[in-house]
Amino acid sequence: MEKGIRIQKVLSEQGIASRRKAEEWIEQGKIKINGRPAALGQKINPNRDVVTIDGERVYFQKSSQKYYIMLNKPRGFVTTMNDELGRRCVAELVEDVPERVYPIGRLDKDSEGLLLFTNDGEFANLIMHPSHHVSKTYRVTVRPEISDAQVVRLSTGVEIDGKKTSPAHVTVLEKQPGRVVLQVVIYEGRNRQVRKMCEAVGLEVARLKRTAVGPLKLGMLAPGKWRELRPGEIGMLRNAIKASSGAPEVLGDLDEDILNSVARKAAPAGKIQYNAQGKPRRSFEQERTGSKGGRQQRSNPSFQKEYAPRGTKPQSKGAGRKPFTKKGSGM
Repeated sequence: MEKGIRIQKVLSEQGIASRRKAEEWIEQGKIKINGRPAALGQKINPNRDVVTIDGERVYFQKSSQKYYIMLNKPRGFVTTMNDELGRRCVAELVEDVPERVYPIGRLDKDSEGLLLFTNDGEFANLIMHPSHHVSKTYRVTVRPEISDAQVVRLSTGVEIDGKKTSPAHVTVLEKQPGRVVLQVVIYEGRNRQVRKMCEAVGLEVARLKRTAVGPLKLGMLAPGKWRELRPGEIGMLRNAIKASSGAPEVLGDLDEDILNSVARKAAPAGKIQYNAQGKPRRSFEQERTGSKGGRQQRSNPSFQKEYAPRGTKPQSKGAGRKPFTKKGSGM
């Protein structure tokens, strides 16, 4: 007797829906198998059983060839294979692909850039699954200006839709009067996340372009054009998924000077200041001596030898303080 495959897995591998979406449809009673409502985890034989979604039969592809496509999505196209409102769809841009492919994730109508397509549902699920935290890089043009405090807020997380975003990497690439270009790297895939993050800190997004997914970069691919991924690029994406352990807890590439200046402005006099890692910031003397009692170290001969001002000699034990004399001054 031939073993069946779970309905969620079949729909995912065929690129029809993610496993999570398929489970939602099953719970809503939209999916039927041989005329009867499907159950979560129910197994089917794709070559024999009849599966319908909202009354329409699903035809499963028998081709074993997998396609992995990169598209440079232009603005003005919605990320769907069929739009009920008659808007232009990304499906029009990949209709000459030999097999039917589906988008991995989405870009909103006003956004542009790198969008992946495949007919490999397992691969699509690996890229989109929240636990894998595959990075996505965007070039974002915002208005009017951006402050250090806004950069820090975007980097450390802001609340959107009732939930705080994970840490992001934000770099200021270009500044012009009334216009700033940022590079934003996020590790989540929430709906319109970058736009909502910018809105949360008072910035207007004038243009948003995705330039990379994980290690895969858009490069010079023309808008509206697609190409197949090379085997090495597919391997890079798979390796990035395996190596990913989640969004970074420490923003190592965030400009320390920006964090310091914001901390100085935000912290009242006499209060403890904190660094990017959330630890109390040590004083200048503590940084120099590597201890908590910086003042006591001034009597330490090794401290005097290392940090004695130029033109002076470290004092020996028992030596009294002598006035500083400039060599050749005659004093």
